[in-house]
Amino acid sequence: MSRERLRSTFDTAASLYQKARPDYPVDLYSDLLAITGITSPAHLLEVGCGPGKATRPLARMGFQITAIELGGALAAEARNHLAGFADVSVITSSFEDWEPPAGILFDLVYAATAWKWVDPEVKYAKAATLLAQGGHLAVWNADHALPAGFDPFFTEIQQVYEEMDEGHDGPWPPPEDRPDPMAAEFTASEHFAVVGTRRYVWAVRYTADEYIALLDTFSGHIAMEPAKRRHLCQEIRRRLAVRPDGHLTRHWSAVLTIGRRL
Repeated sequence: MSRERLRSTFDTAASLYQKARPDYPVDLYSDLLAITGITSPAHLLEVGCGPGKATRPLARMGFQITAIELGGALAAEARNHLAGFADVSVITSSFEDWEPPAGILFDLVYAATAWKWVDPEVKYAKAATLLAQGGHLAVWNADHALPAGFDPFFTEIQQVYEEMDEGHDGPWPPPEDRPDPMAAEFTASEHFAVVGTRRYVWAVRYTADEYIALLDTFSGHIAMEPAKRRHLCQEIRRRLAVRPDGHLTRHWSAVLTIGRRL
């Protein structure tokens, strides 16, 4: 399925996204501010805000934020979650099509788990034109991590994916051995110089229902054939039902990449 079609699937999970997806580490926001030097009430532009997962922590710090969201249902969720912040506006649009009012420039453009969905022929050049002199672009992700001692559930469930022809290329290296996925892309764009990267790894405990709700926010699972999704859910429930506490531990890894506009 194409990038354009996959990125549109998230809107179908709008009601699940805020609760099911994990919060980003507090240290990530501290590092973002320390590396960029931005202070409130700087004007920030968020690309692909979803329901406001990464918007709210920065709004609480007093930043003025313009948040762009492609999905209408996700944008509505974001407006609801951010209603108490007068300096935050949510606009329903793709980043590629949106244009700011004349004369408006931003101190920071950022994207949390959304940058890979933006047209690679457009995103860096457009971000650069929207930034003030000395402005920064910051992007980060939230990926599955398999550090030493990871939950063996994921080795077992991988066999189910492979039986369904939905397996991922492996083996997955531990998070500390995985390179920054964005630094080379920033440099190759010739619009940004990388000024900082940071990696964060954390763990979240899930019941079967909570983990299935999380999977229902991933584009690949949303697009999966219904029969395969039902089978996968049955296997998750079966495996966790025999555990004394009925939980699994999923590790997450986020890499923050920050570039200064050239």
